[in-house]
Amino acid sequence: MDLQVTRKLTIPAAELGWRFSRSSGPGGQHVNTSDSRAELTWDVTASKALTDEQRERLLDKLSGRLIDGTLTVSASEQRSQLRNRETALEKLGQILAAALAPDGPKRRPTKPTRGSQKRRLEAKGQRSQVKKNRQRPAFD
Repeated sequence: MDLQVTRKLTIPAAELGWRFSRSSGPGGQHVNTSDSRAELTWDVTASKALTDEQRERLLDKLSGRLIDGTLTVSASEQRSQLRNRETALEKLGQILAAALAPDGPKRRPTKPTRGSQKRRLEAKGQRSQVKKNRQRPAFD
């Protein structure tokens, strides 16, 4: 099943690698027979579905999650292997869509207004006066 990330990007199923195992977690009924964990891997560096710009952006944005250029996502929330596969595909799609999304506008640095600076200094002065009034009077 191909993964539709955006309108312009679809990852073919042949590029996705699956691995299944029993999920860890608390015991209980059916834990050894029906709990499953789906692990989905995708090689970003070898993918034919990406343009050069998309590949560079993904390698830059996902550098902390990649191991040798491969992105791995696992899902063990559901008891059914099929549902865990669907969950893993959704997770991968969300991660890729977020990484490929354009950056937001740059922050424009601003200075505090003259009025806010004045209010801040007055508040500091009042606080200083309160603390001075708490001290013992000086013995002259």
